[in-house]
Amino acid sequence: MCGIAGEIRFDGAMPDATALGRMVAAQTRRGPDGAGLDVQLGRGFGHRRLKIMDLSEAAQQPMFDPALGVGIVFNGAVYNHPELRAELEGLGYSFYSHGDTEVLLKAYHAWGLDFVQRLNGMFAFAIWERDSGKVVFGRDRLGIKPFYYTEVDGALRFASSMPALLQAGGVDSSIDPVALNSYLSFHAVVPAPYTLLKGVRKLAPGMLMVVHPDGRREEKTFWSLQAVRTAEDEARSFDDWCDLLLEQLRAAVKRRLVADVPVGALLSGGVDSSLIVGLMAEARVRDLHTYNVGFEDVGGEKGNEFEYAQIVADRFETRHERIFVPEADLLKRLPEAVEAMSEPMVSHDCIGFYLLSEAVSRHTKVVQSGQGADEVFGGYHWYPKLDGSTDPVGDYLAAFRDRDYAEYKQVVQTAYHAEDFSGRFVAERFALPGAEDPVDQALRLDTTVMLVDDPVKRVDNMTMAFGLEARVPFLDHELVEFAARIPARHKLAHGGKGVLKETARRVIPAAVIDRPKGYFPVPALKYLQGSVLDTVRDALSSRAARERGLFQPGYVEKLLASPGEHITPLRGSKLWQLGLLEWWLQTHLP
Repeated sequence: MCGIAGEIRFDGAMPDATALGRMVAAQTRRGPDGAGLDVQLGRGFGHRRLKIMDLSEAAQQPMFDPALGVGIVFNGAVYNHPELRAELEGLGYSFYSHGDTEVLLKAYHAWGLDFVQRLNGMFAFAIWERDSGKVVFGRDRLGIKPFYYTEVDGALRFASSMPALLQAGGVDSSIDPVALNSYLSFHAVVPAPYTLLKGVRKLAPGMLMVVHPDGRREEKTFWSLQAVRTAEDEARSFDDWCDLLLEQLRAAVKRRLVADVPVGALLSGGVDSSLIVGLMAEARVRDLHTYNVGFEDVGGEKGNEFEYAQIVADRFETRHERIFVPEADLLKRLPEAVEAMSEPMVSHDCIGFYLLSEAVSRHTKVVQSGQGADEVFGGYHWYPKLDGSTDPVGDYLAAFRDRDYAEYKQVVQTAYHAEDFSGRFVAERFALPGAEDPVDQALRLDTTVMLVDDPVKRVDNMTMAFGLEARVPFLDHELVEFAARIPARHKLAHGGKGVLKETARRVIPAAVIDRPKGYFPVPALKYLQGSVLDTVRDALSSRAARERGLFQPGYVEKLLASPGEHITPLRGSKLWQLGLLEWWLQTHLP
């Protein structure tokens, strides 16, 4: 897990080494254990390293093999690299390092672009060929690792974070109307290739981009999720699905134990993280460290799940740490979390995850985490509403979207009245081949888009702010493909995630399963009060905000007058969405 950066020139000039250095320096927290630069005529690459696999300097990046004429900068973790190494050695390749980076480099040389089909893991990379001058960018199937790029005069730059690109300068930082519509519709989700800034784009999950020396580009999708079932799949019993699912889960968790440092776990006390801990214990992980964060109780809403996490920790005899965060600390550290966001993110638990990552990183460099189970196995309340729906797009939008297009036009200035991108986007995604059932269509959209640019991005940004690598077994692509074959009725059973819950009973205590799902809002962010409300008011009324001119003043004043009355269908604050965006822009734009 690291930070990558680079500049590809199309005019025969030297890359801007100073700009490249700024991009690398801006990602120091992603990779505190080492750094490297490689600058040559026409191209330059940079890297910040977090040592997880092969702790020696032999795995330092940028990595270049002069015999093969191929180099790489890589961010992520490829869990099946030992098997791939053995296969490549059988083809005559020799290795001087023991990690996954060199395996990717030589796999590309051996198998060309198809090498990505063999990778199990999370990754974003740039591979260059010395002799042809060709550069290949790639991003993993579920978008777990980020990849941003921008065009500047005569060149293309890329990095693992958008603020790193901004540090290099020359970026068109005007607001993209399509992205703004998505941000205010999908609680800050902006699907690839868009970002909120016109000048910055991101590589879509499961995508390769080949960049030629003359600037020509070719994009290739190497993976897409299909919810296609055989007659045998449809006929298979619920219990048989549970048997098969347990084996898939065991494999996904076991893969993510591959490391040269100990692997811990984030244990929220919910079914998903508890199951991961149980399977790690089953895999005989020694001295397993688990971590749980909790907040203050507010207004009758419980602020932690310490008791359930402790049940699991006791059952599997983990070395468990409770991290209690008072609300005052949450609010005091909030500016740091905003600075750590590669894109603006409105989720309440960003700050909680930020502080949890800080505490965990003092003891552990790698953790497994439970994100993705709700999207993959049907845990959200809108999925049952789509079962048998005659208007699945409309029903999904009614449950999921923060505001319809009519309200959106009341929020933003006329210049940003783009078409109803959010409505069209959902309709287009539902209509893609490979998913006929409305529930399957929604699950696929949430898994491949909404999950990528909300919880997954949040986990990457907040953990990497402290050089902590988070691995997400529920997003193992083989597990995701398997889950897509399970009929929707089995996922919707027992109030949602039925097949996962019943599988979990074979591993974890029933007390963790048979209880309401936890939800821990930060009241100051949900209802906007106190110092946070003051910060939002200051951001939205600042000179920078007035000059940017995104929002209609009357709408902003209406929200400021009664913040607690303007809540989205998914219990988010409409005012926080506006305020956080302006706060993020003022934090990151020069």
